[in-house]
Amino acid sequence: MDGPQPVSTELERHLENLRQLNRLFGSYSLISHFLHRWIKSGTRLRIVDLATGSGDIPRLIVDHTRKVGGKVQIDALDRQPGTLEIAKRLSAGYPEISFIEANILEWRPQERYDIALCSLVLHHFSEQDAILVLRRCQDISRNFVLVADLRRGLLASVGVYLLTALIFRNPMLRHDGRLSAARAFSFVEFAKLARQAGWRDFGHGKFPLARQAVWVEKKGNRLQ
Repeated sequence: MDGPQPVSTELERHLENLRQLNRLFGSYSLISHFLHRWIKSGTRLRIVDLATGSGDIPRLIVDHTRKVGGKVQIDALDRQPGTLEIAKRLSAGYPEISFIEANILEWRPQERYDIALCSLVLHHFSEQDAILVLRRCQDISRNFVLVADLRRGLLASVGVYLLTALIFRNPMLRHDGRLSAARAFSFVEFAKLARQAGWRDFGHGKFPLARQAVWVEKKGNRLQ
């Protein structure tokens, strides 16, 4: 998935499998935990979702915001045009979402956002580039930042192996899933990356099913 992928049946199937994994194995519940804290009735927020994939996290955000009576405008960023084409099609009923083709490490928005999100992406980067991504997340947000990812360990490795051997047997997902589990950062490493990126007074927690996240609230007052 890191290389260019034209729209194909295989890519659509792979992205559908990733959405199922996100829904069933902790990613949606992790994001929803913070949505309930940050998005209330009457709030109006500009949000960016970095490396959005097929746009399922932005759609989750819009669904929550509509339910509680808030307003959001979301820029969903991804560098893969084929993936974005699929995301746009799936998001036809979500005018709150705009899609942008760009590389996280090179993109410079014209103005800062209220919330910057980056989910299940950091393990695709080297340690040095992961630090740059974390730094970019804090630079483009004036209030809240959330970066969530896998947590390397025995549970993740065994769980991904069994899932891709018994249920999600698509060759692309099998390769990417097992590689992701191996490349994910440990809990200690994740916090170290955030500190190296200049984060201060940030939250860091373990979440069910080998997930973890770092986050910042009231960024303007709490980050150097």
